[in-house]
Amino acid sequence: MKNYYDILGIDKKASKDEVKKAFRTLAHKFHPDKKGGDAEKFKEINEAYTVLSDDQKRSQYDMYGQNFAGATGGNTGGFNWQDFASNPGAGGFNFSAENFDFGDIFANGFDLGSIFGGRQRSQTKRGRDISIDIELSFEEAIFGVERAILLNKVSVCHVCSGTGGKKGTEIISCQTCNGKGKIREMKKSIFGSIEMTRACNNCAGSGKVPKEKCSSCDGLGILKKEEEIKIKIPAGIDNGEMIRLSGGGEAVKGGTSGDLYIKTHVKKHKTFHKEGNDLVMNLDVKLSDALLGAKIDIQTLDGLSTLNIPEGINTGDILQIKGKGVPEHGRNRGDILIHIRVALPKKLTKSAKEAILKLREEGM
Repeated sequence: MKNYYDILGIDKKASKDEVKKAFRTLAHKFHPDKKGGDAEKFKEINEAYTVLSDDQKRSQYDMYGQNFAGATGGNTGGFNWQDFASNPGAGGFNFSAENFDFGDIFANGFDLGSIFGGRQRSQTKRGRDISIDIELSFEEAIFGVERAILLNKVSVCHVCSGTGGKKGTEIISCQTCNGKGKIREMKKSIFGSIEMTRACNNCAGSGKVPKEKCSSCDGLGILKKEEEIKIKIPAGIDNGEMIRLSGGGEAVKGGTSGDLYIKTHVKKHKTFHKEGNDLVMNLDVKLSDALLGAKIDIQTLDGLSTLNIPEGINTGDILQIKGKGVPEHGRNRGDILIHIRVALPKKLTKSAKEAILKLREEGM
């Protein structure tokens, strides 16, 4: 079985930029039109790049290996590499790879599938995701809390609400793309001159622009600023759990904002730990209380609660305080589970020893 990562000489955790960089280097080296090129090796390199540069195909390949649908020949459209190796000018291709810079086409998100009859991918622009960490007390994690945080990020302009135009200004056709929202460009590649279409930078692909620009963002519709964001921490959240705030990331002109990811770090409690919707604690009980029974005040997260210790309780027994545990969906609550540990005295007074000897004589 071919290992696409080995073919490109990269680690399995390599980023998309690293995949692209490795492909450019190897494709330039082994291109069959170059002296010392290798058509079979070039085909293999392209096959590996076709899979590893596509998030969905890469995920399937990582899971199933080459057995996943579309692992081989995914974007080739039946292209005959043997013909290309023996006659690089076949099929209308007539281009020398000498001193060719692959960055000319790949820097613009070029898709190899467009060469072989596939469609060029059209994706909506999306802002950068942001990830932050937040520390919570044990009580805040149990009952939930609302936090306000300050983030310095690229946001939608509050003056023009992202339109980029002065309030009340006329919206006109973009002069750069003549209102089409797209610009066609000719790029040279190893396969010849290829026509590519990209979104117009001036209007962000909309084909429309404001006649007068917003003075706050200079017509961009976005700007970097400090923004207060309120985060609702749900009751019962666990340590290390992630909260996703859709649209809370950075904004981008002509697209959608990224997301904000909040990772929670919950401080440990001196008494309780969480098991599902229950709070669990240990309780040391004096021998006399274990034998005779007692009433003990327990400090819960809601305040003091009285716990009845029954006569004859043993180490390992579990007592329960109902309805004082973790809230479930804001309504029902779990319980407090109390693990009993009977504390035996290390030394006995003379009278205590005599009493215990008497109990022994009675067979207890």
